Amino acid sequence: MAKTISFLETKDSVDLTPMIDVVFLLLAFFMVTTDLTQESDLGITLPAMTPPDPDASPPDENTVDILPSGEVRLNGLTMDNQVSIDMPQLVSTLSKLKGAADRGGQRTAVTIVADPDSLHERSIAVLNACAAAKIKYVMFSSD
Repeated sequence: MAKTISFLETKDSVDLTPMIDVVFLLLAFFMVTTDLTQESDLGITLPAMTPPDPDASPPDENTVDILPSGEVRLNGLTMDNQVSIDMPQLVSTLSKLKGAADRGGQRTAVTIVADPDSLHERSIAVLNACAAAKIKYVMFSSD
């Protein structure tokens, strides 16, 4: 009688030991051959802390409201039109306010109150107007 060999009874297994050895050898090779260079310094000089000036007055604060319709109001007064990107009237008014505050020895601050339904484009336009008027103190607020 002939012997029957069943291929279903044999169990094949994969030996992962050689592959793990090769991975560790490659890891060791790249660790040894890699040149480690120190990152260059960015050359930033941080300002020294100065004590606050007791005679300094609080900033002259102005509020810019951005409505959902795109309308921009400075201290309650409507500025430019609803689609103006450059906002020349806002820049002019902010520049005048900053000049008056500078002559009076005060800092000018702007608080932007943007409605959650307003376009971000309007907030960016107001920020650009503040930058054009050279106003450094800009804050965002939510009501």
